[in-house]
Amino acid sequence: MTELARQLPNQEERMMRVVSVVGARPQFVKLAPVHRAFERAGIDHAVVHTGQHYASQLSDVFFADLGLPNPALHLGVGSGTHGVQTGAILSAMDQALVDLCPDAVVVYGDTNSTLAAAVCAAKMQLPIAHVEAGLRSFNRAMPEEHNRILTDHASDLCLAPTALAMTNLATEGLADRSMLVGDVMVEICHEVRDRVRDSPIELTEIGDEPFVIATLHRAENTDNPDRLRMLLRRLASLPLPVLLAAHPRLLAKASEYGIELDSGAVRVVNALAYPTMVSAVLRSSGVVTDSGGLQKEALLLGTVCTTLRSETEWVETLDDGWNVLDPDGAELSHLAARTPPASVPPSPFGQGDAAHLVSEAVISMVGSRDGMPAQ
Repeated sequence: MTELARQLPNQEERMMRVVSVVGARPQFVKLAPVHRAFERAGIDHAVVHTGQHYASQLSDVFFADLGLPNPALHLGVGSGTHGVQTGAILSAMDQALVDLCPDAVVVYGDTNSTLAAAVCAAKMQLPIAHVEAGLRSFNRAMPEEHNRILTDHASDLCLAPTALAMTNLATEGLADRSMLVGDVMVEICHEVRDRVRDSPIELTEIGDEPFVIATLHRAENTDNPDRLRMLLRRLASLPLPVLLAAHPRLLAKASEYGIELDSGAVRVVNALAYPTMVSAVLRSSGVVTDSGGLQKEALLLGTVCTTLRSETEWVETLDDGWNVLDPDGAELSHLAARTPPASVPPSPFGQGDAAHLVSEAVISMVGSRDGMPAQ
């Protein structure tokens, strides 16, 4: 028995142990309401941090701001190519799951951490629940698309955030293991919104002037230096300040290519803590991004979004023009800070009770598999 196993509650002393595996900023946000729901249900919940995002502004600060528990294990895999990173996580997860002895493993979203944890759990014949299942961009060039599809097919329980995600799962023959729960980010996004609305977080780079908040990090936009220069040039030419929250990937690629980020309208800051990002989106005249999560957060916060991609897995955000796809940024000059639609933003992601439904579904999954009595 390892030292960690000795420190954890004995199998006979608890009802159920669930391990959540996370490694990247969006997953930390999703984890927060799920962790609280597990606590309320009396579940012994342990967190494994793979270390896929290891910069403090993308990791430590989220655990502090969102009240997350310290990880039971930190695998520290760091960066690398997709194959190297996925392989490193997969290798380290074996011993992690042996040490933690979970009744179920919960994975989130579409990262390399998600896929590696799902494959490892499947090989160990542990029940797997996938939070945010069924999303499809139908762009097989995206690593995230491979991760989503493979994770859904490895999972015992596909927890879908939208009706369209349920349709995607049914189309792939996964209807009998799928459940519509809504999006777990609704609860935490609205909770933080209410907190920062009364006490806005100061953005010294902007002051009180109107601005656009932007992020840029996907490989399709950052790995080609000519494309990255083009997108940054179009951001720099906007007629109002652009607060560019720079992901470490963007900083690294810009440095590699000799590209100056601070140019024209662009004002660069490090990646923002979640409450600061929510406050910035609320105050901004528009969001420009290639992030799936930020598209959704913009809609939840009632701010127009322009997405620098040719497709989106969050197609519900496109309703009534709240989100518009502009793959090359050619229309940014009139899209970035456009007048919001007259319609109320749609609410396709549930009513804020998704985390509770996730908890109930995981309890039911374990009970039906092992004959464990309901809590």
